[in-house]
Amino acid sequence: MAEWLYEAGIGEDRAALLDDDGQIRRARIVIHGAGPRPGLVAPARLIERQLARLEYGTDVTLDRVPAATPLGAAIRVEITRSAIPEPGRTKPARGRVTDAAPRSAPSLLETLDGAPIRQLGAHEPDALEAAGWSEVLEEATGGDIAFPGGMLRLCPTPAMTLFDVDGDPPLEPLAIRAAQAVALAIVRHDIGGSIGVDFPTLNGREARHAIAAEIDAHLPQPFERTAVNGFGFLQIVRPRLHVSLPELLRADPVGAAARAVLRMIERAPPSTPSRYRLPPAVTARITGRRDWLEEIVRRTGRTPIFDA
Repeated sequence: MAEWLYEAGIGEDRAALLDDDGQIRRARIVIHGAGPRPGLVAPARLIERQLARLEYGTDVTLDRVPAATPLGAAIRVEITRSAIPEPGRTKPARGRVTDAAPRSAPSLLETLDGAPIRQLGAHEPDALEAAGWSEVLEEATGGDIAFPGGMLRLCPTPAMTLFDVDGDPPLEPLAIRAAQAVALAIVRHDIGGSIGVDFPTLNGREARHAIAAEIDAHLPQPFERTAVNGFGFLQIVRPRLHVSLPELLRADPVGAAARAVLRMIERAPPSTPSRYRLPPAVTARITGRRDWLEEIVRRTGRTPIFDA
């Protein structure tokens, strides 16, 4: 039976939707303190015509502002899209002016729907890992996604997320299998916005129509797409509320590794040695966060020691 697996981790919350076969259909991570998230309504001040600053200093790009609102005015802003990390900069969160009362953004747990939720404890068998959690994270960070007879290469860019299809002939059945794999990967990694897929070049409209039909069959609405052009390229546009899993993990690989280590320490049996040798950057990230260290001690009753 389909179900959500949910963990309240140290530094992040994580969840995976399992299908009827126990495979991960969707994977989600929310990093604690990573900035305003969709659903937040907070006081702000209009500092430019399309830019507001929340009361704790974060800038938000506004979709539209009532014409009569003067610069410097106190307003309330509802976040509609999280900030998006890009190489060398971060694209600010987006929002809109609202009259709604201030409220917190829903937690990851509160956004999980469509299936029962099973909250996991560190003392239990690792159900996330048994379902393939590490493999999904490796797909997100490395970009290689295998499917029968071929391979997808996933590459986020500032303009769009790109998938490149590789595999052995015959090309038409390869492309159709790849289309299904692309649709499933988009859902699994929570990819929104503009998405481009480079399929093998195929002769004939029927083959290109079959590829598009496979996307339609496996990618849930809402989305828009182009036809497959003569060079094998198809573009998809989906709503984008927050950063995708590949963008999230690639934006801060040291932080991702540090949080993964904390998860490992939390799940370690009491007899496991408390001394750990890690890459210097990961050690520095963990030891630089007093809140993380206090929480791992609270949860395990042990103080980890990190060798330089």
